[in-house]
Amino acid sequence: MRATTNNAVEMRGVKLSFSEKVILESVDFSLPAQEVLVIMGVSGSGKSTLLGILMGLLKPDSGSVRFGKTELTNLSRSGLNKVRRRIGMVYQNAALISSMNVGENIALPLHELSGKSRDEIASIVDQKLELVGLLDARAKLPSELSGGMQKRVGLARALALDPELVLFDEPSTGLDPINSKIINDLIIHLRDERKVTSIVVTHEMESAFAVATRMAFLHEGKMILEGTPDEFKISENPDVSDFLSSYSAHSKTEK
Repeated sequence: MRATTNNAVEMRGVKLSFSEKVILESVDFSLPAQEVLVIMGVSGSGKSTLLGILMGLLKPDSGSVRFGKTELTNLSRSGLNKVRRRIGMVYQNAALISSMNVGENIALPLHELSGKSRDEIASIVDQKLELVGLLDARAKLPSELSGGMQKRVGLARALALDPELVLFDEPSTGLDPINSKIINDLIIHLRDERKVTSIVVTHEMESAFAVATRMAFLHEGKMILEGTPDEFKISENPDVSDFLSSYSAHSKTEK
C-alpha cells in the first residue's frame, strides 16, 4: 500500500528477528495524525519492540517505517536524531535520572537538543510541570515521588520538545485508579487540545478503551486486528476476544 500524507505513522511489511526468533512478522498498520492508537497483546508479542522501531532504536530486517513523509529505515544517525526530536517517549518505569531533581530531568532534552537559553528552558519546564499538575515538585528528587507522580514527570519530559508523536509503554501499569485516570486524561488532553498523535502499549483494558480512537492487536508478532474500539468489542477473532474477556474477568476479580 502506498503511504499517504495524512498518516502520522505507517508500517508496511515490517519483519524483525533476533537470531532465529521471529519478533515481528509482516506488520502492517497506519495511524492518522491526531489520533490515539492502543496496541494490545500478551507478553512477548512484540509491542515494546514495535515502539523501539518507531524510535529508531531498532532497525527492522525488512519493510517500511514512515513517520509522516519520512522513511525511517534508511536514515543516517544524524537524520534519526532529527526525527527523534519530534517524538516523545514515556517509559514503563519512568526512566528518570535519580541524581537529578524533577526540573533537571525535564530540562535535560532541552539542554541537549533545543539550543534554548537557560531562562527559556526554565519557563518550558514550568509549563510542562503545570500541564501534568506537578509544578510544586520541581525541586524534588524522583525518590521523593510516588510511582504515579514519576510517570507524570516522565510524560512532562517527553513533552519538553513539543513532539508531534508520543509513545507510551504501559503508562498506567502498577498505578492506583486515581493516578491511572490522571494519565488517561492527559493522553486525551494531548489528543484533543494539543493535537498530538499517540501510540499506547497497554494491557489495562479500562485505560485502553478510555483513550483509544484506534486499536491494534499483536499476536505472535503479527498484527491480527486493527480497528475502532467498537470493532474490537464485537470482534469474533478468538485470540482477541479471549484476551479481552480474560482481562475483563481479572479486573472484576480485583474489584
